[in-house]
Amino acid sequence: MTINPVFTDATPIAAIDAERQFLDDVLAGLSAPQKFLSAKYFYDAAGSDLFEAITRQPEYYPTRTELGILDAQGAAIAATLPARANLVELGSGSTVKVRRLMVHRPDLAAYVPVDVSESFLRSEAEALARDFPNLTITPVAADFTRAFTLPAGLSDGPVAGFFPGSTIGNFEPPQATRLLAHFGRVLGAGATLIIGVDLVKEKAVLDAAYDDAAGVTAAFNRNLLVRMRSELGAEVDLDAFAHRAFFNPEASRIEMHLVSLKAQTIRIADRDIAFAEGETIHTENSYKYTVERFRALAAEAGWRAEAVWTDPGRLFSIHALRRS
Repeated sequence: MTINPVFTDATPIAAIDAERQFLDDVLAGLSAPQKFLSAKYFYDAAGSDLFEAITRQPEYYPTRTELGILDAQGAAIAATLPARANLVELGSGSTVKVRRLMVHRPDLAAYVPVDVSESFLRSEAEALARDFPNLTITPVAADFTRAFTLPAGLSDGPVAGFFPGSTIGNFEPPQATRLLAHFGRVLGAGATLIIGVDLVKEKAVLDAAYDDAAGVTAAFNRNLLVRMRSELGAEVDLDAFAHRAFFNPEASRIEMHLVSLKAQTIRIADRDIAFAEGETIHTENSYKYTVERFRALAAEAGWRAEAVWTDPGRLFSIHALRRS
C-alpha cells in the first residue's frame, strides 16, 4: 500500500483569502444586470451533504444512471485504458465511481485523485488503499480548472483521465471546450479521457430532476444565501427567496435561480443591493448534450471520439476520448 500525498502550489489555494474571495465574487455577481452567484460556492460542508442527498432523490437520475452504466459496461470502459496506465481523476470527490473501473484494471500503475479538499482527499485515498493495497495512490490538492502539475514520481507509463458526473455540463460550451483542452495539456499527447455527459431528454424529466418534491434541491440552492449570511454577515431573509429550476430548450441547459418573492434590499459589507419582486439570482447552468454535439465539442478541444456507452433509456452517456 503506497500513498504519497502531493499538496501542490500550482493553484494558490492556501494564499487566497477565501472569505475575501467569496465576498468579492458575491458583490460582483449581485451587481451584474442579471444577478448571479458562482456554482462553486454550493459546496461547503452543508452543501456537499445536501448534494449527496439530492443524488438519492427518485427524480434525480444522473448519479444512479451513470453508476448503472459503469456496472453494466465497466469492463468495456476499462478496456479503453492503456495497460499500466496512470489514472488521473479530475475533481475526484468520492471514489465510488472510479472503483468500478479499477476492479477491471488491476494493472493500473497509479491513481492520482485531484481535488481542492485536502482532508477529503486523504480520507478517500486511505479507504481506497485498504481495498487496493498494491496500487500507488498519489492525491493532489489542486483546482482542476487551473494549471497544476502531475506528480513527478509517476511511472513512465501512459496517462489517462477520468471525469465522471457530467460536471462538464456546468460550464458554458466555450468554457467546456477550454477545460477539455486544458485536460489535454495536463494529461499529455495520446492520453485517454473517460468522461460522463448528461443527454438531452424530455423537459418534464429534466425539470423534475432539479426540483425534487422533497425540496432537497431547493435547500441546496438556498444554501448559498445561508453561506452569505453566516460567513459574510449578510442581512438577507431566507424565506424571501424561492428556488426555481427549469430546462431552457433554446440553450439546451437546466437553469437554477433564486427568485425574490418581493421587492427587498439585502445588505452585505455595508452595501445595499435592491431586488424587484420576481428578480432572480442565476446560480447554476447544467448543459445537456446529444452524443454528436458533445463529440463535436470534444473535437474542437483536440480530442477524438473512441467509444460511447449509454443506458437503455439514453438518459446519460460515458465517452472514451483520445488526445490527438
